[in-house]
Order: sequence, then C-alpha cells, then structure tokens
Amino acid sequence: MANTLTKRVSLIELFYDLVFVYMVSQATGLIHHLHHGVINLTTLGIFFLVIIVFINSWMVQMVFTNRYGQSSWTNIVFSFIDMAIVLYMSNAFTATFDQNLATFFIAAGLLSLTLCLQYLITYFQVKKEVDKKIAAAFTRILGFRTVTLLIGGLFYNPFGISIALVGIIISWIAPGFTGKYTHQHPIIFSHILERLTALIIVMFGETIVGIASYFTQSSLSSLSWPSILIFTVVVGLFFTYIVEFDHLIDEHRAKETGNLLIYLHYFILFGLSLVTVALKFISEPEANHIFAITFLYGGITLFYLGLAIANYYNKTHLKVNSVVKTIFVFSTLAGYLCSFKIYDFGWLTFVVAIVVLINAVTLVRFLTKRMN
Repeated sequence: MANTLTKRVSLIELFYDLVFVYMVSQATGLIHHLHHGVINLTTLGIFFLVIIVFINSWMVQMVFTNRYGQSSWTNIVFSFIDMAIVLYMSNAFTATFDQNLATFFIAAGLLSLTLCLQYLITYFQVKKEVDKKIAAAFTRILGFRTVTLLIGGLFYNPFGISIALVGIIISWIAPGFTGKYTHQHPIIFSHILERLTALIIVMFGETIVGIASYFTQSSLSSLSWPSILIFTVVVGLFFTYIVEFDHLIDEHRAKETGNLLIYLHYFILFGLSLVTVALKFISEPEANHIFAITFLYGGITLFYLGLAIANYYNKTHLKVNSVVKTIFVFSTLAGYLCSFKIYDFGWLTFVVAIVVLINAVTLVRFLTKRMN
C-alpha cells in the first residue's frame, strides 16, 4: 500500500527549497520596520498574505511530489520554472497595497497555473479512480486560485484585489476538505515530515540571521549577556521543536492525509517570524514597549500552539500530558505579564530566556521519563 512505502527526499526537492531561504528573508523584511513604535496593520496584513501564498504553494508542491512525484524530466522542468517564479515573486511586493502587489498577484497566478498543470497532467496519467478524483480536486482548487489571482493583478482596483484575496483564502483552506479522496491514497508520512522539518530549519536560519547584529564586536562590548540570552531563546525554541518532531512524533504513521501536520506548521512558521522581528524590537528605544512584548510572546505562543497540535501524531506512550501543557501555559503567561513592568533590555531577555528554558527542560524531562 502507498502509505507503507518510504520516500527519500531528492536533491531536486532540496534545491527547490533553497529559493524559500530568500523568500523568507524578503517576506520577514516587511515587518522589520516600525511606524510610530508599532507595525502598520496594512503591512502586517500583506506579510501574512505573502507568507500564505508562498508557503501554500510550497505545501501543494510538496504533497504532489509525495504522492505522484517521479524523477522525470517533466517534474524537474516544472520545479525549475517554479523556482524562477518564486524568485521573481520575492521581489514583487512592498509593505503597501501599491502597483507592485498587482505584479505579485500575476506572478502568484502563474505559479498556481504551473501547479494546476502538474495535477492536470497527472489526471490523464493515473489509472486508479481515487487518484483521478484527487488530481481533479486539486486542479479545480489551483485553477480557481489562478483565475482569481490573475483578475486581481490585471484589474488592480478594490474589486480585483477583493477577488484575489478571496481566492487566496479559499484555496488555502480548500485542501483541508479533500480528505474523502486523500484518505484513500494516504501520503508517505515520513517524507512529509522530513520536508516540513527542513522548512522550519530554514526559518530558524532566518532567525539566526535576525539576531546576528547582537554579536558584532561593538554590541558585545556592552550587551554581552543579553546577546547570549537572545541566542539562548532561539536555541531553546529550536530544541523544543526537535524534541517534538524528532523524538516524540511517530514518523511511521499510516493512512494519513497529512492535512493537520501541514496546517499546524503555519502556526510554527508565523510564530517564528514574529519572534524573529520581536527579538529586535525589544532592544529598540523607539518601539512601543507593550507592542514589542506582545509581538514576542504572541510569536512564542503560536509556536507552542503548533507543537501542541502536533501531539496528535505522537507515539502512543509519548502523548504529552496535561502537566506539561499546564507548565507551558503558565510559564509563558507569567513571562508575558512580568515583562509589562520591565523596560531594561537585559532583564527582558533574561525573563524570556527563562520561560523558553523552563518549557524546553519540561519537554525533555517528559521524554526521558517516558523512555526509561
């Protein structure tokens, strides 16, 4: 059966993932700038929009490769075309709803079209009825997104923009309702897990780049301990992710559509993005203190929420219990509330580092006790 097979992540897939390093950097750059101490809501909205379009396209391609991908010239050519489009899209948006966003919509529409064509070709190649239904469902979803995005790009006015936004949201959610077909041809769980883990490592790479300025020669002369604590926060979050997805999760699950695993990673992706920029905001005097703290702990909360949902996939004897969940909730909430009264950068980093370390150690202790 398809779900009992294993699938190695190919070098073409890893090469394809490289363009998302640049994409993540460009998209996160949208929310690196403050306006009167906060991030403009329009800018924040465009950031979420861009990330959804990029990552959803990546997810659709990943699932296609998981079920139907082969080392054929057709798939390789499509991968290279998609890479070129993604690189172009990465430079086709700004922090405002200006004409550049029209170009972004058109490029995103072309990316959706290439994905649509891959499923359309697959529809005529596969023999099983269930595979034809899966290919037809994704062809309709991607075809719908292609049309709405092209309308938004070619008719760049309030009506066109609304059509494009509706198309993005519906096509983002729609794959979650294909379970009645995809359950009959499950994904290869270990392959999806490996690809998603690689994507998160890319995101952590962006976070490392974001905090690199704390480790310059000039900054270390006055901010040595806060710098180390900032790095500790990133390491703690990364370690927590690894414990969940490398030790607790059951990578050999069968008969899975992978939908929940995919959607929970949006929480982790958005959470890491918020943490990346907030770790800079808390050191900037012009930043609104309450906003910066909320942004930071909001990102951490989204990150932990994604991990909590992933508990569904854990091995039976490694299901996280209520004690661990309670510690995560109370430590994060306590750190957030305490930070309201702390304006010193050094003490702020100390509190958030303690919160992240408490949670990381709690999860590690849970793992070691259950493994003994």
